[in-house]
Amino acid sequence: VQLQASGGGLVQAGGSMRLSCTVSGIFSSIGVMGWHRQAPGKQRDLVATVTGGGSRNYTDSVKGRFTIYRDSAKNTVYLQMNDLKPEDTAVYVCNVVISVYEGGWYRSKDYWGQGTQVTVSS
Repeated sequence: VQLQASGGGLVQAGGSMRLSCTVSGIFSSIGVMGWHRQAPGKQRDLVATVTGGGSRNYTDSVKGRFTIYRDSAKNTVYLQMNDLKPEDTAVYVCNVVISVYEGGWYRSKDYWGQGTQVTVSS
């Protein structure tokens, strides 16, 4: 299983950007998909998650500005970021929980993407 993220870059404050993360490989199903971010010198924080049923959660600082959604047909999760602020600058990393069938058992495994840099200039 591999996760391929894309969409980062440099944007001015107030601008928009969309991140995507596509899952490939052999697996049974995809559960929760999410985005985390880590700013320089800070811990990695959860930004947003979306379940297989479409339930979404956001950290308070991005509510009303970011939207997470998924395209199950493409095994892809997106993070639409609007009204970006300099404090949103971070490496954004996608994370998914995937069910795989191994040794006669279905197991849930956690996978992480490679991270994509988002820089918001003031």
